[in-house]
Amino acid sequence: MDQKPARVRIVDAAHELMLSIGLARTTTKEIARAAGCSEAALYKYFSGKEDLFVTVLAERLPRLGGLLTELTAGEGTVEGNLTEIARQAALFYEQTFPMAASLYAEPQLKRRHEQGVGGLEAGPHLPIQQLDAYLRAEQDAGRLRADADTYAAASLLLGACAQRAFAYAALPGGQPPQSLDDFAASLARTLLGGIR
Repeated sequence: MDQKPARVRIVDAAHELMLSIGLARTTTKEIARAAGCSEAALYKYFSGKEDLFVTVLAERLPRLGGLLTELTAGEGTVEGNLTEIARQAALFYEQTFPMAASLYAEPQLKRRHEQGVGGLEAGPHLPIQQLDAYLRAEQDAGRLRADADTYAAASLLLGACAQRAFAYAALPGGQPPQSLDDFAASLARTLLGGIR
C-alpha cells in the first residue's frame, strides 16, 4: 500500500484536528504528529498554522471561493446560480464554524490569526466581495434591477448561510428544519424577489 505524500497527510491531519478540537487548540506539533512527520517537514510546505487553515479551506471544504470566482453573468439562471451558491455556502459554513469558532473566544489568538492570514489573500470578507461582483455583473447584463443593492444582497445570502450553521450547531443533533436543498432554493428565490 502506497503512503500518501507528506503534504497530503499534513493537510488531512490539519483538517481532522481543526474539525475535532478547533483551530485555536490545534498546534503545528499535533498536526505533524498526526501526519506522521516532523514539524520541520510541515514547515517545508506551510509557513504556519494560518497557512494550513487557508489550505484546508481551499482544498478540503466545499468549493465556495472557486464557485464564486467561476460564475459568469448571463450563464444559467440567476436563481439557479444563487441556489448553488447558497447550497455550497451553507455546507462551507457548516464545516468551518466548528474550526473557527474557538478564535472568537480568545481575542489575542484572533489577532494573531488575523495577522497570520493577512498576507494570504484570504478571509471571510472575500466571498461577500466575490458574490457582490457577480451580482453587479448580472445587474450590468440587465438580469437584475438597476437600483438593486448588490452588496446588501450578497451579505444577506451569505449571512443567512452562516447563521444557519451557527444557529443549528448549538442544538442537540444540529438539524435545521429545512433540508439543505430546500433552504438553498427558498433563500435564492426570496432574495431574488427583492433584486430582480
